[in-house]
This record gives sequence, structure tokens and C-alpha cells, in this order.
Amino acid sequence: MISQQLLRAENARRIRAVRPELAARLDLLSDAGLAAARAEVAAAGAEPVVPAVCVLRGFELSAWLRETYVFARGIGGEEAAAWRQDFTRTVFLAGNPAQLRERFVFSHVAADGASAWLGPAPAEQSTALRRLLKLFPATASLPTAAGTVVDLPADGPVGRRPVRHELHLATAGLTLAQALVHLHHLLSEAVLDRVLGPGDRLVLRPVPHLVGVSGPFEALRIGAAPRQPQLLRAHAALTACP
Repeated sequence: MISQQLLRAENARRIRAVRPELAARLDLLSDAGLAAARAEVAAAGAEPVVPAVCVLRGFELSAWLRETYVFARGIGGEEAAAWRQDFTRTVFLAGNPAQLRERFVFSHVAADGASAWLGPAPAEQSTALRRLLKLFPATASLPTAAGTVVDLPADGPVGRRPVRHELHLATAGLTLAQALVHLHHLLSEAVLDRVLGPGDRLVLRPVPHLVGVSGPFEALRIGAAPRQPQLLRAHAALTACP
């Protein structure tokens, strides 16, 4: 089950992997050490260093999840390492990719043209795009339906056996903009960690809170609990289906 102990251990593991210098001088499993590390990470992340930018003409959850997977699967090597060091920062903007392709070179454009990604790359490479467009609307609610199934493109090695995963999302008080952030972090890092692969299936499980979700967990998206910043909250999780 999801507990504060589990969340602290996973949060410490993620910080240790991305910012080993913090783990070398701070006890990430203590209250004081974790708070200090999170404060330093937040201060460093006030401005994106190596962000990705996602431009959205509209939003349909299943299609966006598939395209997010395709985008993340195309990132590797030094580019992936630099993005991980910036905690896979992604900015979501409202715009029509078809009207922008002559001015900007996107890393991935969805087949239906509803979404496109630029980067991840040094922030100055996306400054013009980020100044041109507004942030994707922050107050809209997330359209979710329990049991929604998303099949990822099966373009991997012959003989790989696809895996069925459950994608749990905590929806209490969640806006669409927040859901985009949580899901994009979770899926992108799961792809980079090879938790998700070609032909895998995602089954969406929206619930108000993830406290009753059982593991083992393949990936977790963790943040501070609302109104209780000293506590951690699981915003999204991946588990393997039986």
C-alpha cells in the first residue's frame, strides 16, 4: 500500500538518481534532509533549464497518452540524461501545431496534428515559442472514464511480449493542467526507464486518492500534499496487471 515511508523512499531514489550531489550531503530519508533537498530542487527549477514544450490544439486523453509515449520513446542518450537532470520539465501551451511548423522544428507531431513537442533542449531554444503562445487552460477539468484502454504503438523488437499496466490517477481537486503535468512526468520517465514498451496496454483507473491502491508499483509521480507540504502525496502510479 502507498504509505509515507514508501513515498519518501521513492522520492529519495528519484532525487538521488538525478541530483546525486544532494544525496551525498543530505539525509533524504529524514524530515529535515528531504525538506532541504526539495527546497533546493524547487529553487533550481524556478526557471526551466532543459525543458520540453508540448503544444496542444485540443485534448483527447487516449490519443494524447499514446503520443506522449511516442515522443518520449524518441529521446535517448545525452538528450535524455539532460532532461532527467531537469526532472523531465515540460511546458504545456495552447496552439495549433499546423500553423507553427514553418517557424519551429518540432521533435514529434501527432498524426492527427492535435499535439506537438519541441525539445527537450536548452531553454533558449524554445523561448520564442513560449513567448508566442499562452499556457494551456489551467482550470478545465480532466475528462476521465474508469477502464479507458490505451494501446501503445507496437513498433518494437519482434518477439517482445506486451505488458498490461494500470494507470492510476488521483483526481480529487485535479485540473486538466495539473493532470497533464503529472501524467507526462510519469509516462515519460517510465518510457526512459523502459517500464513502458511497444505494444503495452494502459488501463486508466481514476480515483479520488491513491491511498488504497496496492503495489508493487512500477512508477510513481509524487508531490507535496495540498495544505500539508510536510507530507507527500502520490498523484499517479503505474502497476502491472495480473
